Amino acid sequence: MTAYTPRRAARVLLVDAAGRVLLFAGHDPARPEHRYWFTPGGGLDPGESPATGAARELAEETGLRLAPAELGEPVWRETVRFPFGGVHYQQEQEFFLVRVSAWEVDTGGFDAVERASVSGHRWWPVAELAATAERYYPDGLPELLRRALAAHPAAPPPVTASAPSPAARPGDPSPVTTSAPPPVAHLTAPPVTASTAPSPAGRPDAPPADAGVDPTDGGTPC
Repeated sequence: MTAYTPRRAARVLLVDAAGRVLLFAGHDPARPEHRYWFTPGGGLDPGESPATGAARELAEETGLRLAPAELGEPVWRETVRFPFGGVHYQQEQEFFLVRVSAWEVDTGGFDAVERASVSGHRWWPVAELAATAERYYPDGLPELLRRALAAHPAAPPPVTASAPSPAARPGDPSPVTTSAPPPVAHLTAPPVTASTAPSPAGRPDAPPADAGVDPTDGGTPC
């Protein structure tokens, strides 16, 4: 019988203004041929809340620093089993949705495991992710993103209101109302009640699915 190491984790669905999700390209050090894409996030420290852990991992892996309260409530929870680095994990993980207008990813905070197992990153359009033959975790990620984005639409950009203009006189130029550009700061999803749904795959960061998953499938505790 396989002995599983329990683990708690928090992950972030980081989505830009074009609706693309940030994923890292990784592999299992114990199985270099097992390659996949996965979301930012990772294991929680002892006593750490999911929101605090998700904010910490987001800062370490992407350079984006948010207060835990800015992440709102999780949009999804799952329990997954997977091997990574020769260890079998059973991981309970929660996913948070964070929107940004744009972000330049900074991986300078990667730890040794991440530097050894992550080879790059990419912003994926949801439709392209659903159509790709490449492996990603969790397996149901495109549908999870569609549901989360539909339930948490981006806030409209703020508009600078113009003061009422005096009555026009012959020869006066027409008044013009100007709009402020969208802010570069992130837009977080409003808090919602998180739903629980099984997924066929995942990793300590986004492992294979739950109880019935093939324990030879991949994951990573990054």
